[in-house]
Amino acid sequence: MRVVAEGLDPVRMGFLRAVLADAGIEAVILDSATASLGLGVVPARLVMRDEDEAQARRILDDADG
Repeated sequence: MRVVAEGLDPVRMGFLRAVLADAGIEAVILDSATASLGLGVVPARLVMRDEDEAQARRILDDADG
């Protein structure tokens, strides 16, 4: 599993996951419960299979505009 994004905003992490899903890349958000507490200590992580990392990074770069 590779981490391709981290963040404290659960809405943004969900958006990034949806962008990847639309491209056919299965991704999982880890630590979303602790990130959403608003303490700023543990960010949520968006992870997927190693072999999807390069494509996922390109897609997420495009999504960030």
